[in-house]
Amino acid sequence: MDKKNPNPFKQACFLTSANALNQLPADSGAEVAFAGRSNAGKSSALNVITEQRNLARTSKTPGRTQLINFFELDETHRLVDLPGYGYAKVPERIKRHWQQVLSDYLATRQCLRGLVLLVDIRHPLKEFDRQMLDWCQHQQMPVHILLTKADKLKRGPASNTLQAVRKELKTSYPLASAQLFSALNRQGVDEARARLAEWLGIELKVES
Repeated sequence: MDKKNPNPFKQACFLTSANALNQLPADSGAEVAFAGRSNAGKSSALNVITEQRNLARTSKTPGRTQLINFFELDETHRLVDLPGYGYAKVPERIKRHWQQVLSDYLATRQCLRGLVLLVDIRHPLKEFDRQMLDWCQHQQMPVHILLTKADKLKRGPASNTLQAVRKELKTSYPLASAQLFSALNRQGVDEARARLAEWLGIELKVES
């Protein structure tokens, strides 16, 4: 990791894709996974965090990501893009396959340090989001929620939604935290990077 780089996530590059657990890279080092409904802005978040326009593919048709995509920061640190659900028009058998893969991934991946859950601030904590939170709570896996598209709400309603989500997390998911995030105006990007760096054990340099 380049200690002089104020954003070590800018070094991210595509490593590999996997359709099943036996295709994953070696279970070593440290990685953080990104999950969310297929319209939650996951690809846009990954791109703005890494300052790369096309690291994770964005699409006008949500749900195109149907593989686990690994992005390498260096030999021992990775970001992981998990398949999204919600509006994805895929056969039920494929959805069931990915539910099982995601569950097994969260349960067995020893190098996984935390999960970033992308949630559209206008539709907070739907069934899939709570399912992911339940899985992580069961595995004692920390979760950090990015309430995406915060620019779509005025400051007051956005703050109220954040407080409501944090209240529910405190009661039901004590290992989870939440913040406002907007890939469009870069709101919350530094805060998200700080959480990733904390989990991965890497240093963020502050530009003078």
